[in-house]
Amino acid sequence: MPHLWVRAEERANERRVGITPKGVQALLAAGFQVTVEDSATRIIPAQEYRDAGATTAQAGTWRDAPHDAIIFGLKELPGDTGPLVHRHILFGHAFKGQPSGPDLLRRFREGGGALYDLEYLVDDTGRRVSAFGFWAGYVGAALSILAWAAAQGGSKMQAVTDWDHKEALILDVTEALARIGHRRPTAIIIGALGRTGTGASAFCEAMGVAPTGWDMAETAKGGPFPEILTHDIFLNCILASPGVPVFVPDNARSEPRRLSVIGDIACDPDSAYSPIKVYDRVTTWSDPVLRIADDPVLDVMAIDNLPSLLPLESSQDFADELLPHLLGLDDMASGVWGRANETFRAALAEL
Repeated sequence: MPHLWVRAEERANERRVGITPKGVQALLAAGFQVTVEDSATRIIPAQEYRDAGATTAQAGTWRDAPHDAIIFGLKELPGDTGPLVHRHILFGHAFKGQPSGPDLLRRFREGGGALYDLEYLVDDTGRRVSAFGFWAGYVGAALSILAWAAAQGGSKMQAVTDWDHKEALILDVTEALARIGHRRPTAIIIGALGRTGTGASAFCEAMGVAPTGWDMAETAKGGPFPEILTHDIFLNCILASPGVPVFVPDNARSEPRRLSVIGDIACDPDSAYSPIKVYDRVTTWSDPVLRIADDPVLDVMAIDNLPSLLPLESSQDFADELLPHLLGLDDMASGVWGRANETFRAALAEL
């Protein structure tokens, strides 16, 4: 039976994990071997995995794991690993022309390993089997409302750090709104029917904000969309891809508008297909908004790891969705794993 090796995340500000202790128990009951690396930052302590029956190992020792181990993490691998000899499950960000993609693929080719990209674990209809989208939308809406409240108070949103649970996030946003007199913003969500848009809507509604929800039917005309400029906040939940219309053109910053915050939750400013043309780089936890106009204010929130700001709930939901497929790791030639491998092999062939 397979040996699943859960590595410690090495990216800064990443506390999420793709399997819970309950999931470890299920794998062990099915005959798997499970090793979990220690981590000082993971939202679920290593002791809980030990209590569930997993073997634990020092952080970073996956590099020397048995060659038949399947290495499981979420975010990208460090760039100094050399040739990659294992099978890896992670978000590789290597198949859409990302700058670091060719180097990662070459390391797999040199080592003889394989990438099973979590973004490309799809069912037979092409739908992803597990995703962080709901919590990206939830946190993205929260940060956008925080940015709006800061601007209403005459300032710019300050640095953020992760919240231990969603109740703490709700409390912080509620207090921020109270400081400006409890007025609620208007908001429009594009992609409202998807996972991400559903999460954004859920947070807005928790704050007493009734968002305008748009999806494919409302954007089918291809633009322009002056209605976006009549809202206080625009939340974009549509991934950049061919055929997606422009929602906010570059000249929007100088147009008459009520819009003061864009939450680009999908966040792909480097793509030629980005539907938001007023900015060109992601924002960060330490500097969460980019001010692109001053009179009137227009801020863009474009953090590319939003679910990491709410690591507990996002980890639990993602892990619950993924677990049935982890239990199928004894047959990686078919189903979601076979499809992911085909995607990887096709990318290798294009190098």
